[in-house]
Parts: sequence; C-alpha cells; structure tokens
Amino acid sequence: MKVSQIVFSPTGGTGKVAEIVANAFSMPISKIDLSNAKTDYSSLYLTKDDIAIIAVPSYGGRVPGLATQRISNIHADQTLCIIICVYGNRAYEDTLIELKDIAEKSGFKVIAAIAAIAEHSIMHQYAAGRPDAKDQNELNGFAAKILEKISGNSGNISIPQVPGNRPYKHMGTASLVPKAGNHCTSCGYCAEQCPAEAINQENLKVADSKKCISCMRCVVQCPQSARKVNGALVSVAALAIKKACSTRKENELFI
Repeated sequence: MKVSQIVFSPTGGTGKVAEIVANAFSMPISKIDLSNAKTDYSSLYLTKDDIAIIAVPSYGGRVPGLATQRISNIHADQTLCIIICVYGNRAYEDTLIELKDIAEKSGFKVIAAIAAIAEHSIMHQYAAGRPDAKDQNELNGFAAKILEKISGNSGNISIPQVPGNRPYKHMGTASLVPKAGNHCTSCGYCAEQCPAEAINQENLKVADSKKCISCMRCVVQCPQSARKVNGALVSVAALAIKKACSTRKENELFI
C-alpha cells in the first residue's frame, strides 16, 4: 500500500500541509503535482490498494478551477481518500464540500477531510509562518485518527459529513495579476512554472489576465524576485479581510 499525494500548491503552503499528513502515514509516497500544466492527468489510475491525499488551497471559498479540471481527469477505483483544503486564516466556505464532490465523481472514496491553515499566499501577514509546530502536532494527530479509522473498519468505512453549501458560492475572477519589473532578465522560468500557462515566452513581462488565476507561483518562483502585484490593490484587499483574519483559526478534522 502506498500514499498518492495529489496536490495543487502553487506557492508551497498547501504542499507543506499535505507533506505533514502524508509523512505521518509512514508509507511509500508517490507525488502528483496538480500545478504542472504539462502532465496528462487522464493517464493516471489509482487502485483500491492505494490511499490518496488530495490537497488544494481555498481560492475565495472554492476549489481552484484548474485543480477541479485536473482531479476530474484522474481515474480512481474507490481509492480511499483524505481531502484537505488549506486557507490563509480567513475562511474556506464551500471548498471542502466541493472537493469532496469532485473526488467522489472521479472514483475516490472520501473517508476523512481536513481544513488546515497556511500562510496567505498574497497577504503574508495573515497566518505568517504557518503551518507551525502546533499545526504539525495537530496534523500528526489527525493522521493517527485517520489510520485508526482505516485499520479498525477495513470492511465498511463511513463517509464523513463536511461543511459547505450546494450550490457553491459564486467563483470570483482573478484581479491581482503579477507583472515583471526592471529586474526581469527574460529567463522564461515564470512561463515554465505557471500552472495556468498564462505567461507567454514571447511576452514575459505581463501575464494574460484571462488565464491568470492569481496563484502567485510566478512571484514566488522568479529567480530575480522581479514579478510583483500592484501594492495598492493588495493593501485594499488586506484591509477588507483584516477583521476575518484577526484571530488564529484552528485546523479541523472531519471523520
């Protein structure tokens, strides 16, 4: 038995959470990076002998559209699955229930769900440094409870109830589109790394606003730290969610 770690984590926060949970299972791990635009996800098949961890960030209370498309192309045969949504200390709203629906439609059997916190990918002052040591201890404890559930109910594992609403909340559009400044050397690495293929190798300075999902991968990955988003717009957005982010949110397990 192995753990298939299926993760959409453009800036790394969701990946850190998924890594903590996966490592706690003490099993061989295979990784599927949903941020990779070049992967043929329809060629991926998971069996009943696997355990899957599907982890995505919450974008405005929803599953990112690209993650939805790519998970939907994966084939599973009632593969036991732990779903994880990761958010930047504001709220995850309909992300978990949407992710559960997506996973089940692809043939996964969702046996547990986790809502976890990681540093906000744009407003880094919110949930700064998370997941931290306290988070890691909690997530390790969650993994232990999930393993206990699997080993104690191998014949008939119950499906958890997760929070959220159907129909899901309206999906907003990306409004913070990174641009390259004077430090850009036109190396093209941002275009190679963009999950949405929103950056053209022939015009590296500006991303296609119709394709960009404001994931900030290009900002984090740029070797010259040349890509930025509009600071004034970020300040306005940060102020709008300040109250919601003012107290520490805790990780949650649904089992």
